[in-house]
Amino acid sequence: MNGKQLKNSILQWAIQGKLVPQDPNDEPASVLLERIRAEKARLVKEKKIKKDKNESIIYRGDDNSYYEKFLATGEVKCIDEEIPFEIPQGWEWVRLGNIATIIGGYAYKSQDFINSSNNQVLRLGNIKNDFLKHNASPVYISDDLATKTDKFRCHLDDILITMTGTRKKRDYFFSYKVEQNDLNYFINQRVGILRFYISEVSMFMIYALKAENTLQNVFQYETGTANQGNLGAENIAKVYIPLPPLSEQLRIVSKIKELIPLVEAYEQTQNELNTLNTSLNELLCKSILQEAIQGKLVLQVAEEGTAQELLERIRQEKLQLVKEGKLKKSALTDSVIYKGDDNKYYERINAQTVEIELPFEYPNNWSVLRLKDICQLIDGEKRNGKGICLDAKYLRGKSSATTVEKGKFVYAGDNIILVDGENSGEVFTVPQDGYMGSTFKQLWLSSAMWKPYILAFILFYKEDLRNSKRGAAIPHLNKELFYNLPIGIPPYQEQQRIAERINELSQLLK
Repeated sequence: MNGKQLKNSILQWAIQGKLVPQDPNDEPASVLLERIRAEKARLVKEKKIKKDKNESIIYRGDDNSYYEKFLATGEVKCIDEEIPFEIPQGWEWVRLGNIATIIGGYAYKSQDFINSSNNQVLRLGNIKNDFLKHNASPVYISDDLATKTDKFRCHLDDILITMTGTRKKRDYFFSYKVEQNDLNYFINQRVGILRFYISEVSMFMIYALKAENTLQNVFQYETGTANQGNLGAENIAKVYIPLPPLSEQLRIVSKIKELIPLVEAYEQTQNELNTLNTSLNELLCKSILQEAIQGKLVLQVAEEGTAQELLERIRQEKLQLVKEGKLKKSALTDSVIYKGDDNKYYERINAQTVEIELPFEYPNNWSVLRLKDICQLIDGEKRNGKGICLDAKYLRGKSSATTVEKGKFVYAGDNIILVDGENSGEVFTVPQDGYMGSTFKQLWLSSAMWKPYILAFILFYKEDLRNSKRGAAIPHLNKELFYNLPIGIPPYQEQQRIAERINELSQLLK
């Protein structure tokens, strides 16, 4: 159980009466409800609030079922199927609108805002769970407008809620309890105030509103468009909430305040451990790949020969592909990298030979090439006709497939690489025929090589490629760096053994 799950469990235990023991000497919640109704009636009589047409009383009948009586009509209905769980004796079920008035924010206009004043308007972005982002694009109103819109001023012990977010994401209904320093704040539209008729209740309710069962109850009333979700005041008022005796509320709040710091400390420790485990896993993976590409992961076998015979096959394959127009002539510009008698590495391009530094020493039966000699970035086959768009989100399993009418066609099993964006250098094996997304290039990999070995090599340099992107607005793959990476070429069978060993060790790390 992680920290978030543990906190959710504590809040759920709290609203179910399982966090602290009940005290039979506590004044029951039914008495608290009578006080709430009396205060509500007083405010109606003084015309400070409107009469609640939906006011109801929830009670348990002689048959042990739950019933709701609507005071305006006298209608009574059984609500057993709507009650989510049993509560202890002395507790009561209520609708949120029966214990609090719900105030929607004022639609301030952009021309209402001034550079600074003592009256800040709180918008959706300012309100998070249990804290305010005071400095998140703050806006202010004049003293005159503050007076005119005083109804929307925050009061001590109000609970602020956000009422708009992303549909079906539950990324809103954040709640914050107003403190003494928050009394010059005003609420903008789509921010709401829960103002409880007995203010002491807010200390418990700020936690009850965050419990998973409460959130499920709230979000069943979500409306809106395909992307934007909304919660209306009328629907929020319908939400069922358990009401403990006031004395027990105080004990619950005290216990939660005692436990939450421990949970937060646990969560921090757990996050640090998870980060360590992730880092360790990444380092081990990196180490395995490094051992692989410098010839230390598997033993060399003399009977497998050398890589020299592969070089001619690579050259002949490229010649044929250039002839067919599938590769550019520039792909034929091979370099020759060799080890001299002085044990140093040299590179010969055309008639010029220079000493070079390589990142590793390679086994004697290996050859060394530049990545461009066995790998090229190509556009794919241009086609018309309906097909799946193979973009990054789809390939990562984070979005459903979309259809396009034309594009650069690739086949299932082909390899494509991101060349635009933050993750430039990331390689995907295509799961099905379709069109590459616009941020991809197809990877041509020489058939003389064992593809998993080349992909393992590219994976080793993934972070280097990501950290050396070019371009300001849209970062691009550094193709010069990519193409000039030196790659050790083992004999074909050794490439296969290396790839198999990488896979075995990767499975162990999972």
